[in-house]
Amino acid sequence: MRLLQHTVRRQAERRPDALALVFNNSSMTYGELEERGNQVAHFLKAVGCVPGDRVGLLLPKSIQAVVGMLGILKAGCIYVPMDTASPAARLARIVQVCEPKCILSAGNTQLLLHASLPDAAHSDIPIGWLGDNVPVGAGFPIAFTWNQLGLAPCTDAGCYSSPDDAAHILFTSGSTGIPKGVVITHENAMSFLRWAVAYFRTEESDRISGHPPLHFDLSTFDIWGTLMAGAELHLVPPDISLLPHNIADFIRRNELTQWFSVPSVLRYMAQFDVVGFNDFPSLKRLLWCGEALPTPTLIHWMKRLPKVSFTNLYGPTEATIASSFYTVPCCPEDDKSEVPIGTACEGEQLSVRDEALNPVAPGEIGDLYISGVGLSPGYWRDNEKTDSVFISHPVEGRMYKTGDLARKGEDGLFYILGRADSQIKSRGYRIELGEIETALHALGVLQECAVVGVQTSGFEGTAICCAYVLRPGMEKSPADLRHSLTGVLPSYMMPAQWMAMDSLPLNANGKVDRPRLRERFMAISTAA
Repeated sequence: MRLLQHTVRRQAERRPDALALVFNNSSMTYGELEERGNQVAHFLKAVGCVPGDRVGLLLPKSIQAVVGMLGILKAGCIYVPMDTASPAARLARIVQVCEPKCILSAGNTQLLLHASLPDAAHSDIPIGWLGDNVPVGAGFPIAFTWNQLGLAPCTDAGCYSSPDDAAHILFTSGSTGIPKGVVITHENAMSFLRWAVAYFRTEESDRISGHPPLHFDLSTFDIWGTLMAGAELHLVPPDISLLPHNIADFIRRNELTQWFSVPSVLRYMAQFDVVGFNDFPSLKRLLWCGEALPTPTLIHWMKRLPKVSFTNLYGPTEATIASSFYTVPCCPEDDKSEVPIGTACEGEQLSVRDEALNPVAPGEIGDLYISGVGLSPGYWRDNEKTDSVFISHPVEGRMYKTGDLARKGEDGLFYILGRADSQIKSRGYRIELGEIETALHALGVLQECAVVGVQTSGFEGTAICCAYVLRPGMEKSPADLRHSLTGVLPSYMMPAQWMAMDSLPLNANGKVDRPRLRERFMAISTAA
C-alpha cells in the first residue's frame, strides 16, 4: 500500500462486509465505502477535475465526508478540509489561496457557501452535494448529489497519484491574517500510519474513536489509521464532542478500544469526574496530542484506568500528525513531574539546537527541530514562508523549526518547555496570536492592541487574552469587539479575557511588554 486510498481497496477486497464507519445510527462497510468512493471519483472527473486539482471538503463530520475524502483521492486530486464553523471571510481566503476545482458540501453550509464564494472568480465552482437534503434554489451550481452517485460506475476511475503527490492541504492559523496551507503528501501520511498501526498493534477487531474535526490533522490518524488496519471508525458526533458525560457514555456504549483526542477533552472529563474506576472495560489505549496534558489530569485518568496504556504524541502539522511518542510506563507519583514528548517515531529525528543550528548539550534549552519522512513539502504556493521554517542543513539535510523550546534529558527523552514565538495551543488548536491582532486592527477602532496566551487549569489550556487601547472618541465594549470579530475569526480564536487600557506597557526596548500583560491577566484570573 503506497497511497491512502489503497488502504480501503485492500480491505474491500479482503473483507467487503466488515464495518468500516459508524456514525450515530448509520454505518458503512468496506465494500460500500470503496464503491461510493469510486462513484465520487467518477463524478469529479465528469465536472473536469484532473489529478493535482484541489477539491474543497466543506461537510460536517459524517460518513459522507469520509466517502468524499476517499473519492477525491481516487480522482487523483487533493482534498482541502474546510471548517463548517469558520467565518465566511476566512473561508473565502482559503478558497482564494487553494483555488478548488470543485467543493463537496452538505449540512447547513448553504449560507456559508453564498458568503464565501461572492466574486465572479469563484461563483461558478461546481458543488457536489453529499447531504440528504438538497438545497432548493441554492444560487450556486450543484453538479451532483449523494442520491445521484448510484448513476456512476462502482469501478476504479483510473486516476493515479504517486506517493510524493499531495494528498491534502491543511490550513492553519497565519500570523499575517492569511491562513497557511500545509501540504501533506501520501508518503508523509503513510509513513506515520505504517509506524503507528504497527506500534499500537491496531487490529481488525479494534473500535477506534474519531473525535477531532475533519480540518484538524489528528483526524488523519483516526480515519486512515483505522482504515489501514481494517478496524471500525466510530465518528464522535460534534454535538457531544465537548460534553464530558456524553463522551464517557459514547466510549462505553460503542465499546471503544482506542480513544484519541486533544488534552483539553481529557481535562474536561476529569474536571467533571465522569470516569469511574475500571471504567471502559473494552478500552486498551488512550492517546493524546496537540498540547501538554497536565500531570494531575494524567494521574486522575491512570488511577481510574489501570489496565489502559497512555501515550503522549507530539508533532506540528508541518511534520504530519506526530513526530515523537511517549508511552507512560506507570502512574506518576508526583503531580509536578514532567511528562516528556519522548523519542522520535520511526523515520523521524528530533534535535535541540542553538541559534547557529549547533546541537546543544543534554539538559540545555534550545529550539526543537524535526527532520525525516514526515516533513511537509511546505506551504501551498508560499515559498517565502516555507523557506523561513524549513531549513536546509549541510549535514542533517532538511529540517523544520517547530518554534518550540525544548531540552533533551539525561534519560534520552525530549521535553517541551513552551513556545519561542507568538504561537499558542488552545483547545488543541494551533493559533498565531498575530492573526488575532491583525483582525482586531482591521476593525478600525483600536489605537493599539496586544494578544497574549495565559496558561490556565481550565478546559482551554491556554486562555487568549487581549489588552487594547481605543482610538480617541471611540466607545467600544469587549462585547462590541467580540461581536465584530465573529465575522472574521473562528470561535476558538476569540479572546476570552479583555482589558481596556490607556496605553500598553512597554519594555526597555520600547516594545510591548507582553510578560507584564500576562502577569496582569493572571492576577485578574486569580482574584476572580
